[in-house]
Amino acid sequence: MDATVNPSARTVETDVLVVGGGGSGLAAAIEAARAGRQVVLIEKNPQTGGSTGWSVGSITATRTPDQQRKGIVDDPQHHFEDMAKLAGALLPRDNLALRHTLVHNVTDTLAWLRSLGVEFFGPGAEPPHRLPRMHNVLPTSGSYVWHLTRAARRAGVDIHLSTRASRIVLDGDTVCGIEARDAHDRPVLYTARHGVVLAGGDYSGSVDFKTRYGSAALARVPAVNTTNTGDCQRMVLEIGGEVLNGDLILGPVMRFAPPPRKGLAQRVPPWAPITRTMAWMLHHLPSTIVRSLVMRFMTTVLGPEAALFADGVLLVDRNGERIQPIEGSLGKAVAAAPERSAWLIFDDRQAERYSAPPHAVSTAPGIAWAYFGDYVRTRPDLCTKAGDATALAKQLDMPPAALLASLNNSREPRMGPFHALGPIHSYVVLTDGGVRVTPELQVVVRGSIPVRGLYAAGSTGQGGLLLEGHGHHLGWAFTSGRIAGRHAAAATTTILSSTTLP
Repeated sequence: MDATVNPSARTVETDVLVVGGGGSGLAAAIEAARAGRQVVLIEKNPQTGGSTGWSVGSITATRTPDQQRKGIVDDPQHHFEDMAKLAGALLPRDNLALRHTLVHNVTDTLAWLRSLGVEFFGPGAEPPHRLPRMHNVLPTSGSYVWHLTRAARRAGVDIHLSTRASRIVLDGDTVCGIEARDAHDRPVLYTARHGVVLAGGDYSGSVDFKTRYGSAALARVPAVNTTNTGDCQRMVLEIGGEVLNGDLILGPVMRFAPPPRKGLAQRVPPWAPITRTMAWMLHHLPSTIVRSLVMRFMTTVLGPEAALFADGVLLVDRNGERIQPIEGSLGKAVAAAPERSAWLIFDDRQAERYSAPPHAVSTAPGIAWAYFGDYVRTRPDLCTKAGDATALAKQLDMPPAALLASLNNSREPRMGPFHALGPIHSYVVLTDGGVRVTPELQVVVRGSIPVRGLYAAGSTGQGGLLLEGHGHHLGWAFTSGRIAGRHAAAATTTILSSTTLP
């Protein structure tokens, strides 16, 4: 028995304990509860959601009703092979067993999500996938959080918010539970009679982990989800576990600033009658109308395409000075810029060029392409127009002389009126470092020893699996969460109750 347990800690006993209330944790909790277990889920934030709620919302899967409706004959094995193409030079580092688990179970996961009330539109294409496989959630990724949280509560899951896990409690190589701090910073010992699932997300918001696996410069770049601080990875490392592919960090990348307030499109409730009507409309309305509707959702989460800069569109900082790549990366350069901010500067000719195919300002893979006019219509908060450079600089609160010099030093002559899109910020979107797990998602320590009753899911349990391309991170989150939850429900741990504490 672990003799270092805090003797002043309040004890909460349950059958299955889930750490993390994002997509993978909620999926694990629902499945464990449906297996007949008493389930407690702890989440350090004041609400559920995790990175799932920040995502674009796509899931890539085969043999779905959406594919069948369009006459698409697909196969999980082909999905498996196409993921290898997406991996590219990283392929030798992939976990093939977990890739197999994903592609052969994600179809059922999509159906499971639909049974909870989540609706999708698709499938969309994304090369090198040989067939359209991307399914996009309606209306936004908030639908996942809303429906899964409701399903968890209905299944009897006891959700403890503002509760941060701090340490894994072991009895030899068997998990007993988790030490945590509650909303009032009081110690709590959560014990599990059957299993524990770690689903605390990635470490994109951790300065320590980004320094360890990336660099000091990368560590200073904020995360899209700042509360993803690798708590579960840290706890596993403390008991002898290992993080695989820790250096695979998506960032810094550029994203347009989010809108100052949610528009009507982002406030649409994810109620089944509404989302089913949306799905019907998207399948049956003319493509021009469909595209207009989709853009109202997508321009809140996109970034600029690299082709813009090769085509002469300027990127300037808060001081009006042209931003040059650092180590070949404009994302790194924006991260180092004043206020970590940048603006795209178009002259009238370029604005017109990027208002029609094939020249897109942003790309939403498998869905649509966002052009200059889309931002004018759907994100006026990002758009500034002036007759000359001096007037534009004044509107953007930049030194006019500096912006004029940046325009004059470009390779092509510029003529007003001028347009700006921004601000643009630099972020770390996600990290792919997950703890080593067995094919059953059981956490492994000291190289080869599975910890009895301890499982990991989502980014925490990524275990070396490569999830390149779109629609795979969410597919893995829900699929691995469901699998880990079922295994945890079937496991047996060492019972550590208040009567057995040292």
